[in-house]
Amino acid sequence: MTGTTSHTPTDDAFRQRIRTLLGDLVLPHADDWEARGHLAPAAWKALAGEGLLGLAHRGAAFLESAVLLEELGRTGYAGVRASVGVHAYMATSYLDLFGTPEQRATYLEPARRGERLAALAITEAEAGSDLSRLGTRARPAADGGLLVSGEKLYVANGSQASFFVALVRTRDATTRDAAAPARGLTGVSLLLIDADTPGVHRTEQKMLGWRSADVCRVVFEDVAVPQDRILGRRDQALIHLIQGLDFERLVAGLLAVGGVTHCLELLDAHVRRRRIKDTPLYAHQAVRHQLAELTADHELVTQYGRHAARLHSLGKLDSRTATVLKLKATELAVRAAHVCLQFHGAQGCLDESTAARLYRDSAAGTIAAGASELLRDLI
Repeated sequence: MTGTTSHTPTDDAFRQRIRTLLGDLVLPHADDWEARGHLAPAAWKALAGEGLLGLAHRGAAFLESAVLLEELGRTGYAGVRASVGVHAYMATSYLDLFGTPEQRATYLEPARRGERLAALAITEAEAGSDLSRLGTRARPAADGGLLVSGEKLYVANGSQASFFVALVRTRDATTRDAAAPARGLTGVSLLLIDADTPGVHRTEQKMLGWRSADVCRVVFEDVAVPQDRILGRRDQALIHLIQGLDFERLVAGLLAVGGVTHCLELLDAHVRRRRIKDTPLYAHQAVRHQLAELTADHELVTQYGRHAARLHSLGKLDSRTATVLKLKATELAVRAAHVCLQFHGAQGCLDESTAARLYRDSAAGTIAAGASELLRDLI
């Protein structure tokens, strides 16, 4: 990894600018967003106004996105980072990679301006880590388009989204046995579905953590989708998903790296400040050693994350690297959050405490973008 993570004064200045902007645009409002369950509409315009929703997904400029993702994680609000990460990267990456000029003009450019909010509708009750059991289907409409029916779960930005990037079975739409169960990931497509189309129904799903991520159940009932809303190659979304999931895991990993940074900063300050019998917690060797282990592991995963980001910027990111990063970063976040909660004692168990929020939020990170068990199998 020699030479892959060098820093320059320009890099440091950009990171400080991002940190300052997030301190101004996110931190004063994050608790309110947690309470309401989603970011305020004005927040998207504010983030876009500073160019934070339009940073590059590819090429050398992606290294600036990597800084933003780390710093989003460092805010300490995983719901916020999930919401922004899905909108600015995970969902819109499919438009960036596979969208037609017309699709980009209609969806991607307004998303970058904060005018349209994106959501990714892939997971279902029987199709989470195993997407081969995908049940949402399309059938032909009289006008040549498609009618989509099915249910998607755990959709971040669900209630506020202007459009969904949805994974749907489309090949059986022209066969006579369209009602028969289908298996595998052949014959599936990515569709752009406008949220205000008749037949789209959204219901909040209250989660343990990620309280500002606006997680919803989304039901499609004979939703009309024109032919020109098929994203990429019809019936061949598997090849798009492979590329998209690698990117999604890279993004999730970088967000988690930043989240651990915040957790360790909180933990370090607490053990130095908290005193028992006039002795700071930090004076105990067992406490210092736990903090040292977490710090060392964080250094390793941070450097690995920056290595992965650089590979992606060069067009060389492989599935294994993306998977290792996502696994190790999110698992470390769980471990750090547990230690942070433990050392805060009863105070940390209060629902409104920062330690409790970090503990709640960390669990979802090991499931989203591929559960840890699946990632270990892939590795």
